[in-house]
Amino acid sequence: MILKRSGLVLASIPTFLFGAWSAAALAIDGPCRGHAATALVVAWIVLLLGSCFAMRTFFRALVVILLLNLAVATWWLGIEPSNDRRWITENERAPVVEFDGDIVHIRNVRDFLWRSDTDFTPRWEDRTFDLSTIRAVDIFFSNWGPPKIEHTIMSWEFDDGRHLAISIETRKEVGEEYSALLGFFRQFELFYAVADEHDVIGVRTNVRGEHVRLYRLSAPPDRARLLLVDYLEHIARLNDKPRWYNALTQNCTTTIVQHVRHFDATMDWDWRLIANGSADSLIYMRGGLDTSIPFDELRRRSDITAAAQAAGDDENFSTLIRRSLPRMTAAGGAGGPRPTLGSAGPTVKTRAIPGSPAASRSQ
Repeated sequence: MILKRSGLVLASIPTFLFGAWSAAALAIDGPCRGHAATALVVAWIVLLLGSCFAMRTFFRALVVILLLNLAVATWWLGIEPSNDRRWITENERAPVVEFDGDIVHIRNVRDFLWRSDTDFTPRWEDRTFDLSTIRAVDIFFSNWGPPKIEHTIMSWEFDDGRHLAISIETRKEVGEEYSALLGFFRQFELFYAVADEHDVIGVRTNVRGEHVRLYRLSAPPDRARLLLVDYLEHIARLNDKPRWYNALTQNCTTTIVQHVRHFDATMDWDWRLIANGSADSLIYMRGGLDTSIPFDELRRRSDITAAAQAAGDDENFSTLIRRSLPRMTAAGGAGGPRPTLGSAGPTVKTRAIPGSPAASRSQ
């Protein structure tokens, strides 16, 4: 009897936490706003508590509460994202990707001239890249406030010296501000900002006062290409089927891992992918950065904040921010292992976009 009661008490904890989540989902994502939303949440709590007192046994009460929570979860999972909203200017145009073998054409590449967060000159460009000329891939870490949470941005370098940066972030509507709490619910669509580094990095260092580090990943060009193709194919799919951003499962870092796992199923999870302010130490530990110098020194020398501020609007922004970075002496550092984006493991097949290199390989 004691064990049975203890089991019911333990079962009640996640059930009532589920109820608390349901209340938050109704308040944040529900059909009502303001006082009406408050009334809806109060009614929900009354319904849950009433179920507890109406049932003859505690077990039956837990079952009813669980079913009510599942009903809310089913409704919540059915909320559809959209590409058709009144977006803020920098999220107004989604990138459009067209493949022609190794050649990829990208419309709506962002290259704004930023003077402040509210004073800027919008510039959208069409750019063409040859995927066979990818030289390397880099990763940026931008600290925007919390010590253990940072924003990650990937950037690919091509043989002609150009760089293509892609930032995975929230797509905000006019009047919306990012909230970590709201990011756990269905408030923001997922957005891939395809941009010039001068834009997506410069706005962080020179306008928002963020501190940014830049690392050259040790992935060889073929791995860098696989990652970019997977990004671009996903961007193409988002234009037809939008997805929700989620601060835990679909954020700027966990989504990168999902991309890597599409061609490398051995890429495993680590707590530092959530507290991603330490993700660079994880990549270093796994041999993904230059291990020929100690990590603390590499981290210090990889801070490009001052260099980006000095570069300003210079057309050679990407070159200038890399001028003082440590150069990799070998893949994985002198005498180290040859690392990649993940390790050479089983490949996970994904649906390829017609005309893309992945589609060509699957034919």
